Amino acid sequence: MTSAGAKQTTVTMIPCFGYADPKAAIPWLGRAFGFEPYAVHLNDAGDVVHAELTFGCGMIMFNLRFMTTPENAGGRCTQSVYVIVDDVDAHHARAAAAGAEIVMAPKDEDYGGRNYAARDAEGHIWSFGSYDPWTSKPAG
Repeated sequence: MTSAGAKQTTVTMIPCFGYADPKAAIPWLGRAFGFEPYAVHLNDAGDVVHAELTFGCGMIMFNLRFMTTPENAGGRCTQSVYVIVDDVDAHHARAAAAGAEIVMAPKDEDYGGRNYAARDAEGHIWSFGSYDPWTSKPAG
């Protein structure tokens, strides 16, 4: 069953983020979290005007027109993304080594899986875990 109006494609939701320095954010997100540039569009001055980064079959985009940074929002985030990973502890070690601020250490959850949360270089909160709701049937 599909949602009404959803296009049949690989992924139907792509979160967007605002970064003050997208040129620095792209390689940092790669080093810390494993994101890979898919498309990076520059203007004539060489500034990033749009970027698409992938992780597995997921994608994020930079929306510089409508999004803001946590710094401009008083340090608060208006969204957070949960990313499914194979090895939570190895991913956590990679993120910590790259300088991500770990805001929640890896832990096992009562509902299944293991996860941790980190703040990136510009303050966005990311959650990474092994719980996959697509393969785990909810209780009840």
